[in-house]
Amino acid sequence: MAADIKPRIRVPQTAKKDEIIEIKTLISHPMESGQRKDSQGKIIPRKIINKMTVAFNGKPVFEAKLEPSISANPYLSFFLKCSASGNLDFTWTDDDGSVYKATQAITVA
Repeated sequence: MAADIKPRIRVPQTAKKDEIIEIKTLISHPMESGQRKDSQGKIIPRKIINKMTVAFNGKPVFEAKLEPSISANPYLSFFLKCSASGNLDFTWTDDDGSVYKATQAITVA
């Protein structure tokens, strides 16, 4: 797992019961498509984040499959209806099997 790959998430700390909130994510990642060549003419191997999942209190609430055409440092956002307090668990999976994780708590009043 590379040290420079850093997930960032933005989730409101609190929400009202049944409020719809926006979740924003960004992960610092080069997203190499496998189609470019280095300075010696060798193909740079493909290395992309190919899947992102989000679970709320252990239940899946969002999943995205990413393809080579996604830009470096992919940004994704989605909406979630909050009915209870809990933790959002974010997981990004890389082509090489590396997994990057982040967790964010939200309090529903």
